[in-house]
Amino acid sequence: GFGKTEIAIRAAFKAIDSGYQVAVLVPTTVLAEQHLRTFTQRMAEFPFEIAALSRFSTKREQREVVARAAAGQIDLLIGTHRLVSPDVQFQNLGLVVIDEEQRFGVAVKERLKALRASVDVLTMTATPIPRT
Repeated sequence: GFGKTEIAIRAAFKAIDSGYQVAVLVPTTVLAEQHLRTFTQRMAEFPFEIAALSRFSTKREQREVVARAAAGQIDLLIGTHRLVSPDVQFQNLGLVVIDEEQRFGVAVKERLKALRASVDVLTMTATPIPRT
């Protein structure tokens, strides 16, 4: 890799350490699980609450994670487009990290645009975007 995940981890750490919540949006459930492991390992020494929302979670687990994020009890939430569902709210969202941005559709990007006014957004891609 080119260190994109490392940049995301450091940006997330800075945001959480400053009292904000972080959302990490990824295109696939497999990548969500991979990021959950990586972020959890890297931040293990710190008292941060890290969770994931994915289809691997039961409905009950998903409801619990959504409630905890809204209550500010989750510092970093990783997930697929499920993160931009209307029921997913954050108490103090400060940073959204979008991994592989080019793989998200228009609807997801429109929801993210609404967040951009009040939240820092870090978009990452390994796919070169051709100049026109």
